[in-house]
Amino acid sequence: MNSPRRRLLSCLVVPLLAACGAEPSETVPPPAYTCCADLDVDKPYHPGQTLTVRWTVEPGSTSSQVELTAHLTGPYGTVDDLKAASAVPGLVTFTAIPVRPAADSGERPVSTIVIGPDAEPGFYDLVTSVIDGGNATSSGSSVVQVAATQ
Repeated sequence: MNSPRRRLLSCLVVPLLAACGAEPSETVPPPAYTCCADLDVDKPYHPGQTLTVRWTVEPGSTSSQVELTAHLTGPYGTVDDLKAASAVPGLVTFTAIPVRPAADSGERPVSTIVIGPDAEPGFYDLVTSVIDGGNATSSGSSVVQVAATQ
């Protein structure tokens, strides 16, 4: 029996009509992005250094119009002040240029934040966001320490 006749016979036998449709194409959803690797944030930085934020790529369901953002705000005197979002005079923000990944499964996006040479020592809030189609879909916060220049 040739293939078209077998297909017709299977459509009559199988109670679900969906089985008679075209074969489903296997699509892989675009990757999702999260931040950060521990090695990016679990060490002290110094004024003038560059903080490299390595984004983690995971299977997910973001669109191809994703923008990854990161900024560092501080200094806070203590981690508790930072977590309480206390109003501290003299806060500064260092911002990475937004990254627009191509949604390829093999890519490894990176954001870089140059810590100003005159940055005061203290604790800084690293805020990262994934913006999908103009809407923030996820964001995160990590504590980064900037130590005094030696």
